Amino acid sequence: MAGVLRWRRNPLCRATDRREAWLALTAFLLLVLAAPALGWFCGSRTDGALQASVRAQRAERHLTTAVVVRRVAAPRSATDPEVSTGGITQTAVLARWHAPDGAARSAVVSTGSRDAKPGAKVRVWTDLDGGPALRPMDAPTAHTHAALAGFGAAMLAALLIECGRRLIVRRMTRRRYEQLDRAWAEAGSDWGRTGTGS
Repeated sequence: MAGVLRWRRNPLCRATDRREAWLALTAFLLLVLAAPALGWFCGSRTDGALQASVRAQRAERHLTTAVVVRRVAAPRSATDPEVSTGGITQTAVLARWHAPDGAARSAVVSTGSRDAKPGAKVRVWTDLDGGPALRPMDAPTAHTHAALAGFGAAMLAALLIECGRRLIVRRMTRRRYEQLDRAWAEAGSDWGRTGTGS
């Protein structure tokens, strides 16, 4: 700001220099204030939507005790995208359980239980009808996704601001060169020589 105010009183400062300085100051203020505000706004809105989704999933899915019938595949290392914990060993098993209406259900499900032998009891997620369901998203994962969304929005806004500033400066520089070319053409080829009638 001090540099811009000092340039206003500098007799060597051109109008294009002042405009470029004001443009730089405006871009700086947008980067410092607007981009973080936009990131916070997007992050908070995303967090609100994800937390509502977490609550809805928690209301629609329940943990049920199932009995392992048999293993379906060898243990594999997997990371559940809906939870914040790291990689856990998941075992695919054919399991049988009872739905809320008392009907017997069976399906292939993944379990993190180390004891997945036939007859072992495991915990599985089911929907309101008793069918198998995915694990609901947990709150820390929702917060992480929201923070990443807000950070991405802030970075995108900063990138757009800087690209806009560079495009405007390029146009200003092009016009400045055009003005210099016109002034040079008006001066003529004998510019600077004495006794040529200029």
